[in-house]
Amino acid sequence: MKIAKSLLSRRMFTGLAGAAMIAAALPTASFAADVTIPIIVKDTTSFYWQIVLAGARAAGKDLGVNVPELGAQSEADINGQISILENAVANKPAAVVIAPTERKALGKPVDEAAKIVPIIGIDSAADSKAFSSFLTTDNTQGGRIAADGLAAALKEMSGKVEGKVAIITNLPGVGSLDQRREGFLDQVKTKYPGLQVIADKYADGQATTGLNMMTDLITANPDLVGVFASNLIMAQGVGQAIAENKLGDKIKVIGFDSDDKTVGFLKQGVLAGLVVQDPYRMGYDGVKTALAVSKGEKVEANVDTGANLVTKANMSDPKIDALINPKVK
Repeated sequence: MKIAKSLLSRRMFTGLAGAAMIAAALPTASFAADVTIPIIVKDTTSFYWQIVLAGARAAGKDLGVNVPELGAQSEADINGQISILENAVANKPAAVVIAPTERKALGKPVDEAAKIVPIIGIDSAADSKAFSSFLTTDNTQGGRIAADGLAAALKEMSGKVEGKVAIITNLPGVGSLDQRREGFLDQVKTKYPGLQVIADKYADGQATTGLNMMTDLITANPDLVGVFASNLIMAQGVGQAIAENKLGDKIKVIGFDSDDKTVGFLKQGVLAGLVVQDPYRMGYDGVKTALAVSKGEKVEANVDTGANLVTKANMSDPKIDALINPKVK
């Protein structure tokens, strides 16, 4: 009888211990399920930002975190993004991940938001020192890579690196774009003295404007040999102008970022190269870093997510293929 009672007591203890272990595990699972980390991009309609969102979505799934996908429908909608940030912070999430649309305009809103929740920056800078961490391409280096790519394409075309070139920037005052422009111009000045920058233009965030600007450049400068289109939207517009005028063998264009259209242009020889970032990693690691910060963990202040020059010659390499054909869904 005593043995039976002893066995029963041990079974009850084991059951209670197991229940205690399960109960101890529940707060962690509950914490993850209850954590909300919004991600705010510049333009939810752009393929580039859809890749960023896909990375954030995957991180949310892997980490058990709720990740609302927010953003305006145009990179030019600066006030729209500020309102989205303010509304997101008002809901008291664990942290917020944001790609600021414009450096100066987003500085104060980020400062104010960071007084309430941790803010993780991705892709583009803002005039704020309140970011808990910042994950981005070294955009200055990206501009240098573009200049090197353009020089290589010109040398392959004519045997020399000289002639008139231009740069078209999507919008003024955008941190990442300013850095790409500066990197490109500096590399041309210091490394390629035979290149003459005859146009340094800003567009309004529309591919059609890039198309029109490029068409005007072609008309006004029949001896133009190269162009740097510093983001996806401008690469689309400039590429369209080159394609319509059948000038891929006379004007070499280096774009920045990729989608089906620009990759198609690359295959056809309309574009000579694309500087490609790793937007999926920005989204994924942005959310992962935000979760770590919300738990009080130490994270790196600045993370370089890398950039690569894609050409027709290397686009089938496995590493490059993964960058230009990401899994968005």
